[in-house]
Amino acid sequence: MRMLIWHCESFRSEVTEKGRSPLRETVEDPVVSAGECLLVYVAAERGDDRDVYTVAKSASAEITGLARQLKVGTIVLLPFAHLFVELAPPEVALSLLTHVQDMLRAAALEVRRCPFGWFNTLDIRAKGHPISRVAREIRPE
Repeated sequence: MRMLIWHCESFRSEVTEKGRSPLRETVEDPVVSAGECLLVYVAAERGDDRDVYTVAKSASAEITGLARQLKVGTIVLLPFAHLFVELAPPEVALSLLTHVQDMLRAAALEVRRCPFGWFNTLDIRAKGHPISRVAREIRPE
């Protein structure tokens, strides 16, 4: 799994059209928005299916640690297949996102997630400090 994490002052996304993935979540609300948050671009990689739980646990620990360090209580998960990886099957990616979301909520963080399998507009106001943009790579081993 690869993640690109931005510390944002504000975030807004609106679903625009179906993506290329054959798997698409039902869109309950086309708009996802947040004030101060960590925006986490997430791409599941081939091989993550070897141990989805461990990958999700490591990813949620990284996100939680950064959130605590920055004193941020809201996380936005954005499925993002454009992080230059060999992608995992869509079912694996969605399972991984769901596990990360559940683990972050168990850590008392508010979590919002953009729906999987859709294109969307993005309005982002990112902060500009030394750890306002962080990249992480999580491996199942």
